[in-house]
Amino acid sequence: MPLVTIDVVKDVFTSEQKAEMITKVTDTMVELEGEALRGVTWVRIVEVEQGDWGIGGQLLTARAVHEMASAAA
Repeated sequence: MPLVTIDVVKDVFTSEQKAEMITKVTDTMVELEGEALRGVTWVRIVEVEQGDWGIGGQLLTARAVHEMASAAA
C-alpha cells in the first residue's frame, strides 16, 4: 500500500488542483505497478501554513509561490 505525501504551502492550490494532483499521482503509481494498486494507493496533501516554510533563507507565502510560478512561465 503506497502512501504518497505532497507538502504544499497553504492557499496556493485550489481544491480542483489538489484533486488533480491526487488523480495524477494515483494514475502514475498504477502505471508503474499495475491496476491492482489503484484501490490501495493513498495520496495525502499536507498544507503548511504560510511563513512556516522557507527556501533560500526566505519565508514562503502563497503570494511568493505564485510569483515564482509566474516567473518560471
